Amino acid sequence: MSVEIRQSDAELLDAVRGGDSAAYGTLYERHASAARSLARQLVPSEAEVEDVVAETFTKILDLLGRGGGPHDAFRPYLLTSVRRTAYDRTAADRRNVTTGEIEQYDPGVPFVDPALAGLERSLVARAFLSLPERWRMVLWHTEVEHAKAADIAPLLGLSANGVAALAYRAREGLRQAYLQMHLATSPSQACRPVLGKMGSYVRGGLAKRETRVVDDHVGDCADCRAVFLELTDVNQGLRVIVGPLIAGPVLAGYLAGLGKAGAAGGALGGVGWLRRMPKSQQAALAGAVAAVVAGAAFLLASGTEPVPPKPVAVAPIPSPPSVAPEPEPPVEVPQPVPSRAEPTPQPPPTKERLNRGRPKLVASIDALGALVRDKPGIVGIRLRNVGRRATEELTASVALPPGVSVLDSGGRRGAAAGAVDPVGTVDGWSCRAGNSVRCVRPALRAGHATAVFLRVQVSADAPKGVGPSLRVRSGPLRLAATSPAGVREGGATARFAADGRVLTRVAGNTLLSCPEVVPECAAARAREPERRDNDLWPMTPLDQDDDADTRTSSWAELALPEGSRVVWAGLYWSGSGGRARKIMLRGPGAEEYTTVRAAEVTTTAMPIGSGYQAFADVTRMVRAGGRWWAAGNAVESGVSRHAGWSLVVVAEGRREPYSQAVVLDAATVIKDGAFTVPLRGLTPSAARARLDLVVWDGDADLPGDSVKLGGHRLRPDGGDRDARNVFDGSTAGRWNTFGLDVDTFHPVLGSDPALRIATKRDVLLLGVVAVSVPARS
Repeated sequence: MSVEIRQSDAELLDAVRGGDSAAYGTLYERHASAARSLARQLVPSEAEVEDVVAETFTKILDLLGRGGGPHDAFRPYLLTSVRRTAYDRTAADRRNVTTGEIEQYDPGVPFVDPALAGLERSLVARAFLSLPERWRMVLWHTEVEHAKAADIAPLLGLSANGVAALAYRAREGLRQAYLQMHLATSPSQACRPVLGKMGSYVRGGLAKRETRVVDDHVGDCADCRAVFLELTDVNQGLRVIVGPLIAGPVLAGYLAGLGKAGAAGGALGGVGWLRRMPKSQQAALAGAVAAVVAGAAFLLASGTEPVPPKPVAVAPIPSPPSVAPEPEPPVEVPQPVPSRAEPTPQPPPTKERLNRGRPKLVASIDALGALVRDKPGIVGIRLRNVGRRATEELTASVALPPGVSVLDSGGRRGAAAGAVDPVGTVDGWSCRAGNSVRCVRPALRAGHATAVFLRVQVSADAPKGVGPSLRVRSGPLRLAATSPAGVREGGATARFAADGRVLTRVAGNTLLSCPEVVPECAAARAREPERRDNDLWPMTPLDQDDDADTRTSSWAELALPEGSRVVWAGLYWSGSGGRARKIMLRGPGAEEYTTVRAAEVTTTAMPIGSGYQAFADVTRMVRAGGRWWAAGNAVESGVSRHAGWSLVVVAEGRREPYSQAVVLDAATVIKDGAFTVPLRGLTPSAARARLDLVVWDGDADLPGDSVKLGGHRLRPDGGDRDARNVFDGSTAGRWNTFGLDVDTFHPVLGSDPALRIATKRDVLLLGVVAVSVPARS
């Protein structure tokens, strides 16, 4: 009787490095279906799918032969490499260039898709990447791909029980690593002792007295409550943050395809993998195999059909040495992030196991930005099913504060309530308004979230400090939530909001500049120091187009990811002096301007007279990115004058992570002081947000402007990039846009974030705040 010996992925990788071609064939048999599943989400044709898979396997083989590549976690490494290969092939096609050697694509960190930039800096991602490679491997297969322990066992060289034990230890290690990352961000002294006990608290391992202490603290501290929610749902964090980090924005499609193909990747095999590859790929593989596997030459000479051609491999973070596999459970793996406050992990409590199969809802209600007297606003309701089963039909009843009434999509009070936008927020909801608002939607699946937004109008005499409240019913489930913030006297109100695969982008330019006839003007336009302020020049019309009928004109590049769809676009313009109620807009490829009339104009008092900000909804006009032109004739010239425009867009992209987006209007003058913008209504997240500010009349040579979030100064991406002089007349380009700033930041919002914009010497007209932040789906 013969016994089949199944080698682990780690053993097979060691064998490949030793020249065993059959070992690589086994790896191919195990993981090729997963590579194809991901490639199908990235390239349009099946022929390209096979090319990408073949290319990836070939260069990984070459890298292994030179001592590089993964040591345990082959699947995550392979998926990262597939994404890099597909991305580089597309980029090379666009630019007609070829990629270089493998070393430049093996930097020791995961490949981050440009659409997911910043995701790798989130606390969950950093905690995951700090774990030993073997732990990352078991978490990927169990928590992200949902593979069965018996299917994973051969990959790890363990029994099914051994896989379960290793997965449990890896999850605890991830919690510990996350806590250590959070402690490193310097929380308050009151929080540090509680965070040290949080891991035991989540597992129910604290004594009653200590549990009460942590209960009381978490109930009052929003930051620690956010950490608690992350730790109790660490598996969800793996799927939402780590899943896209490895498989990219197409994670859902990859998992769906993987389910059809089988998570473990098919039967184990030897060199038969060579014979099943297309003949067109023989030549590309021959060089790699000959250089890496000495025994492979006779296979090529005898006419068998080799493997995959050209790939680009990207290594995950180098890992500690792997632990030798053991046949049965106690899998002794060293703890990567020690914590003196944490006892040895204990099995989950019985109560948790009993509740594991039930639906469980988390609900929130809040204003987006602020509810301000005598202004419209948006109230957001969000629900997430963190349980293991779908809910029954959901009914949400909303009680609005006195003086706050619902608007439908046409702006009429008291009519049927309308959701703000169609991207991931209507989501089956049907709402009606009476004395309260009642919204109903079908069942919510396990692990999914839903949101609905209500347009509201706040009366001029609405009582301050009272916020909306929410009651949710779903079968036997009952829960309630109340917004901690209510109506305010002033602040930034929400113009638009969306949840889904959404992003925000802002572009703009000035319509006034220094006079070209003055020699020093060229230096000022090029942002050379001195005389870069609009109060040092008699500002004159800037006219960049070739249209004789325009007095002023300028262009800006609206950069949107390929394949994205604009779901909302707002055009803002501002100037000194009298109000300009119309402006002209021209899109990419258009020959003529379209006149845009302001829906709203806000007039403000400026030091040299009046100023204004105008707004118009241009969603029907703006369908794509590219070069956009704006032109106008009602512009006031002179010293200390400003005039400019900005296009603010919310778009949906199929490769975007699930996110929350909001556009806030401020139209507020800031002089010798500060203005606070609450960024309420956004779910706390460890991922970095994108924050864009549109500010009018800032001067580059007047220092003292700052933007703070949670007490930390933010540094803009453009201009002089000076955190102590943020508003310096800059947009995405390198030219001085006198009197206009479009500044981009990438902060971590945290819980209950508030933006503080201050100036010591300058006078600023804060126009627009646009925020998008990755969140759990």
